[in-house]
Amino acid sequence: MNSYESLMATYKRLPVTFAHGDGVWLWDTAGKQYLDALSGIAVCGLGHAHPAVTAAICEQAGQLLHTSNLYHIAEQERLGALLTQRAGMDRVFFANSGAEANEAAIKLARLYAHRRGVENPAILVMENSFHGRTLATLSATGNRKVQAGFEPLVQGFVRVPYDDIEAIEIAAANRSNIVAIMVEPIQGEGGIRIPAEDYLPRLRTLCDREGWLLIFDEIQTGMGRSGRWFAHEHAGIKPDVMTLAKALGNGVPIGACLARGAAAEVFTPGAHGSTFGGNPLACRVGRAVLETIENEELIDNAASQGAALLTAFRAALKHQPGVVEIRGRGLMLGIELDRPCGELVNAALDAGLLINVTAERVIRLLPPLILAQPEAEQLVQKLTHLIGQFLSATSASFHQ
Repeated sequence: MNSYESLMATYKRLPVTFAHGDGVWLWDTAGKQYLDALSGIAVCGLGHAHPAVTAAICEQAGQLLHTSNLYHIAEQERLGALLTQRAGMDRVFFANSGAEANEAAIKLARLYAHRRGVENPAILVMENSFHGRTLATLSATGNRKVQAGFEPLVQGFVRVPYDDIEAIEIAAANRSNIVAIMVEPIQGEGGIRIPAEDYLPRLRTLCDREGWLLIFDEIQTGMGRSGRWFAHEHAGIKPDVMTLAKALGNGVPIGACLARGAAAEVFTPGAHGSTFGGNPLACRVGRAVLETIENEELIDNAASQGAALLTAFRAALKHQPGVVEIRGRGLMLGIELDRPCGELVNAALDAGLLINVTAERVIRLLPPLILAQPEAEQLVQKLTHLIGQFLSATSASFHQ
């Protein structure tokens, strides 16, 4: 038996095993070097082996890993204070992942509704969204591929098109049991979809009018990825509930569900919990991540490097037939082609570059927030060359 055969076949793994990393670079077990333009899917915002993260892990591991949420946890309280202050929220529940953070948000919205006399509450969610793979978050997700075979799905979700206020107005007029909107400020898995400038503000206005909770899933977009701490800040509004994970721990599993106002008072002792959520190790690392982003001015770097990448890719690919659109915000970029392009992932791997393709036709780039200009230039040069080769090689068969 090969070593991987003991693992359930939940992933179609690429033919590489990484041995170590440093900053934006990874090395495989054969010593080959790769530019990481994916960051473990928006997780390693500080890059690999960042000294502040390493120090936090080592220090905390030598002191205390776990007690229980039955007791006060000092590091959890420190991170909670930093995070709520930074986000302008009132309270936070710590979990182990983005899916768990979203589960907490869904449960919070339902409990909020029941306490207001709504017996069968429904949450508005979006087509092409992604909120996780637990049964509830899978049901909230707008992607039939990840739902197939897991029916019956959890009830209580109403799906509408993304970036379509009129569809939400119609739902509001026809359903009296809607209690919340759950939405990604930028759709990541859906293909780096950035809504119209007035979309999020109009959602806020609509939720205020209807008495709904506005829930932002910032699991992929949060922690500086968009060139702001949180992507909704570009719209100048605040949600009632916000979920985080991924980059909050730079690779150490942690999730967070933040709330403000009435939503922050919904959970009471016994209403929700997590054995490992908010343990000393994860929260010590989370604090190191927040402090490092601040100290190294990585929000500004994400904004400036992202804008430069967007400009460079548009210039390099503007005359390339087959490129539909290049879009992005901060270091969250998508290059949409006119044909399925999953094979580019392997071609990029061969060329020493880690990328991802989502929504079948969108090359997704999520490089670390520490990305510097020389590395950004390498990324543009390598990827535009690969795209040109791919489009040229597939042009005849695609247009038959």
